[in-house]
Amino acid sequence: MPSAVTAVPAAPSPIAREHFASEFTFETDCWDVHDTLSRGADFVLLDVRSPALFAAGHIPGAINLPHGKIVRSKLEQWPAETLFVTYCAGPHCNGAARGALRLAELGRPVKIMAGGITGWLDEGFELATDAAE
Repeated sequence: MPSAVTAVPAAPSPIAREHFASEFTFETDCWDVHDTLSRGADFVLLDVRSPALFAAGHIPGAINLPHGKIVRSKLEQWPAETLFVTYCAGPHCNGAARGALRLAELGRPVKIMAGGITGWLDEGFELATDAAE
C-alpha cells in the first residue's frame, strides 16, 4: 500500500526540471543575497514589513517600503530594468509575495528572498537597526 508520499507519483523528469528551474526566476535565497550584498548589489533589496519592524531589525542595505505602499511614484528613482528582491518576516508571512505582486503589476522585475528575516538569521547573518545605521 502506498504512503501519502508515494500515492501521487512524482512528475516525469522533463516536467520536474521545468518546474524547479522556473522557481529560480521567482526567488533567490538568503545566502545568495548576503554574498551579493557583500560584493556590491546589482538589485534593490526591499523590506516590505512595517517601519516599526524595519527599525527593530532589518537586512543591512535594505530599503523599507511596506508592500501596501509600493506605487509607481516610489519606484521612479530606479531604472525600469532594476531587479527588486522583496523579503518579509519569514516563511510564515506572505508580505514578500504581496510586495512582489505589486512590483510585477507595475511592470518591474522582481524576485522574493526565500526565508525572509527568519532565513537570514538561520544562516547566522546579522541584522541592522535604525540606531546602528
